[in-house]
Order: sequence, then C-alpha cells, then structure tokens
Amino acid sequence: MSERVLSGKSAIVTGASQGLGHEIARHFLAAGADIAICARSAVDIESAALALRQAHPNRNVLAVTCDIARTEDLDRLFDAVASTFGTLDILVNNAGIHGPIGPLDAIDWAAWQEAIAVNLNGTVYACRRAVQHFKGKPADRHRKIINLSGGGATAPQPGLTAYGASKAGLARFTETLAEEVKAFGIDVNAVAPGALKTRLLDELLAAGPQNIGEQDHSRVSRLKEDGTAPMAHAAELAVFLASAASDGITGKLISALWDNWPAWPAHIDELQRSDIYTLRRITGRDRGAGWGDK
Repeated sequence: MSERVLSGKSAIVTGASQGLGHEIARHFLAAGADIAICARSAVDIESAALALRQAHPNRNVLAVTCDIARTEDLDRLFDAVASTFGTLDILVNNAGIHGPIGPLDAIDWAAWQEAIAVNLNGTVYACRRAVQHFKGKPADRHRKIINLSGGGATAPQPGLTAYGASKAGLARFTETLAEEVKAFGIDVNAVAPGALKTRLLDELLAAGPQNIGEQDHSRVSRLKEDGTAPMAHAAELAVFLASAASDGITGKLISALWDNWPAWPAHIDELQRSDIYTLRRITGRDRGAGWGDK
C-alpha cells in the first residue's frame, strides 16, 4: 500500500493520548492524513499532540480534551474539527475502558454503567455525529467509520461483564449501522486488534485470578511474559480500512492478526454477499448436533 494513501483526508481518533489510539494516529499521519485526537486528560492529549507534531511537522494535528461519555464533549470535538479542517473523512472510535473487574454481584454498579456509557453509548454518539456530517457531503468518495471492538465481543470473559456486553453490542451495532448507511458510501467496520501491551492488560493482571478466573489470569500472565500482538498490525489495518483500497468493505468484524484482510478487495463481491466475519448464533446443525434443531 502506498505510503500516502490518506493524503488529503482528515480523521478523528479518540483515546489517542497513548496505546493503540496513539499508534493509529502516528500511522494516519505517515499516510498523509490530518488528524484530530482526543482523550479525557488535557495534559496527556497535549503531550501526545506535541510528539505527533514533532514527528510530522507538515501535517495538522488538532488536540481536544474530550470525555466521549459526555455528548457535549463530543459535540465540541466535532465542531472543532469542522471549523479547523472544514471536513471529515474518517472516524476511529478507539477510546474504551475495561470497567469494573470482578463478579457481577460484587462490582460497583456505577462503574459498570460508566463502562457502557464510554464503550457503547459514547461510540454510538460519535458515529451519529460522523454520519450526520458524512451525509451532507458529495458522494465522490467513501467515508469511513472504524470501531475498536476486540475479543471482548467474541468470547466470554468472566469478571468483565461490562466490557463484554459493550464490545459485543458495539460489534452488532457496527453491522447494523453499516447496512443503514451503505447507500451513502459510508463504510463501517469493527476491528479486533489482538491482545496488546497497554494499561488494560496491566489492569487484568492486577485484578488477580479471584476476579477474572484462574484460566484467564494465567493466559494474561503468559501474554505479559511471552509477548503481545504488535500495535502496528492493528494500526496498519486501520489505515487500510480508512483508505480507498477498502471501499465497499463494510459491516465486518476484522482481526488484525488472523484475517488476510489485504487480500479482501479482490473478493469484495463474495465478501459482501456473505455473513463471514460477522457475529452469528451457532446452531446445533453447525456443530453436528442434529438433536437441537427442528
């Protein structure tokens, strides 16, 4: 893929003061985009913006303090992007939290609700604002929405009920919104980045086996010792999904590590006619249990 595949485009990356969001922002700038980044900490987001500007002095980097759980903060973010860049082509919803870790009957309920507010409600509202902007623009090129969903959407993780519920909800929301806005040339996809060495991994380790189970805690400990997925893989996938190379690929949950997504454009008709790379119920006949289905 050309190094400048996002030249002339502008993007929002939420939760970009550190971790994967910051890595995606770096890759977008290298690909030629102007970006707006946001996070809840003013100090952290300004520090991140300074580092990005120093690395890419010819690109525009807008930093906005924003708690995506607050609609007024998101309104201010989108208004700032409109006044600074004049347009928006790409939204990356990366901001997210684990929420409370532990048995459902013992965790703090307010913290559980906050995780839903950030991971699901805030992301959905950001998509709403992006769609409102995208629909008002000429359909001369595809606009892109990329939601970070991850393993929390595809497998149960005891002790992380808020995280799992919000990420699974986000994956199905992505599929549904993709169908709703397809006619407007808006592609909406979800990304599973793999296990990354971020503060979220450290939170799971600190929670202990008593809160996430012996099996999951052992798995996380091994990841910490043996190595996690490189953030660059997920960032490269985000660049692909933000670029014209992926035009028409929409409504999919894509693994940065395990899916051969660079080859997908050659199979786009088959891809979009099928329910592959989506969330679906597994029936008895799918697993050879003929007794379970009529």
